[in-house]
Amino acid sequence: MLRIVLDTNVLVACISRNSQHHWIWRGFVDRRFQLCVTTDILNEYTEVLEKFYSAMVVENTLHQLSLQDNIIQIIKYFEWNVIENDPDDNKFFDCAVAANADYIVTEGNHFKVLVNIPFPAVSAIKVKEFKRILDGVEGK
Repeated sequence: MLRIVLDTNVLVACISRNSQHHWIWRGFVDRRFQLCVTTDILNEYTEVLEKFYSAMVVENTLHQLSLQDNIIQIIKYFEWNVIENDPDDNKFFDCAVAANADYIVTEGNHFKVLVNIPFPAVSAIKVKEFKRILDGVEGK
C-alpha cells in the first residue's frame, strides 16, 4: 500500500464534497493508501482547517483522521532543514523520511528543491500525478 504525506494545502482542498480533489479524501477513508503524519502536521492541519471550515467540519475531519487504521503516526528524530524557502514545510519532508513514505503530495512549489537532494531521497508530486499513480497501483 502506498504511503504518503499530505501537504496541508491538499488536505484543505480535498475534504469538501464539492471539491474536484475530494477523491483524495475518499481514497483515504476507503483505505486506498496510508497517510503518514506527525504531531506537528496534525497541529498545522487543525490550524489551517479552522481558517476555512466550520468548527464542526474541523472536528469531524480530525475525528476521522483519528479513527482510520491507515493513518501512521510518525515520531521524527531528526530535522533535515532542506526546504530553505519555506522552513515550515520541513515538517512534511521530515515525516516522509521517517515514515519511508513513497510521496509527499502537494501543490506547493517549495518542494521543487527535493529533486536536487540525493539523500535522503523524497519525491514530491502534484495531485494529478498522485491520481495517476494511485489508479495505476489499484489497476494491478
